[in-house]
Amino acid sequence: MSYDIYLKEKSTGETIELPVKHVMTGGTYCADYDELAGVFTVRATTEAWLNVTYNYSKYYYDAADGDDRFYGEDREGKYANLGIRGIYGRTGVESIPMLKDMAEKIQHIADTETEVAKDYWDATASNAVKPLYQLLAFAGLRPDGVWMGD
Repeated sequence: MSYDIYLKEKSTGETIELPVKHVMTGGTYCADYDELAGVFTVRATTEAWLNVTYNYSKYYYDAADGDDRFYGEDREGKYANLGIRGIYGRTGVESIPMLKDMAEKIQHIADTETEVAKDYWDATASNAVKPLYQLLAFAGLRPDGVWMGD
C-alpha cells in the first residue's frame, strides 16, 4: 500500500507539470529501461506526483497528532487525524507550514536513530522525512496547486 500524492491544477484537476524536470522518487517512479544493459534508471519528469510507501504512516500520524490542521473527516465520515492526508484539498502555499512542521517533528526522531535505513522500504524516521521535503519542493514551485491523493 502507498500514498499517491499529486499537486493538481485548481481549475482543471489535472496533475501539474512543473517548469523543471525532477528525479524525486518514492515507492514507484518513472523509469527508463536499457535493453542492452538490462537495467532500469530513474527518468526525469515534470509531473508533480510522488508515491510514498504506507510504511511511513506511523510517523505521519504521530507528527500530526494534536495539530488541528491535519484533522478532518476520514473515510468513515468521522473527525480524525488524517496524517499526511491532512494536506489533501489544500493549496501548496497552505501546506508549506504544515509540511515543515511535520518534517521538523520527524527529523527530531531521525536525529536520535542509531540504525541506518538499509533501503527505501524501511519504516524509519530518516526515511519518512525525505518525502516531506520532496513535497515541500513541489509546493514551493507551484504554491497555487491543490493536493490530492491516494
